[in-house]
Amino acid sequence: MTPKPTRVVNNIRALRSDVEMTQAELARRIGVTRQTVIAIEQGRYSPSLEVAFQIAHILGRRLDEVFQYRPEG
Repeated sequence: MTPKPTRVVNNIRALRSDVEMTQAELARRIGVTRQTVIAIEQGRYSPSLEVAFQIAHILGRRLDEVFQYRPEG
């Protein structure tokens, strides 16, 4: 059974590109694995609120510029 995608979408990949940051660098700075960053970027995993705020801070953006919630329907 494949995991259900999260309804939290993000712009991490594009924002990382804007600041020329690799997945590995972002992962190191927030204290997770690169695989975790990949899963978050692909919408297979929703980060904790604390990690979401850390990502936004590191990318120099507001939380709602990085993450959006897409309700069903």
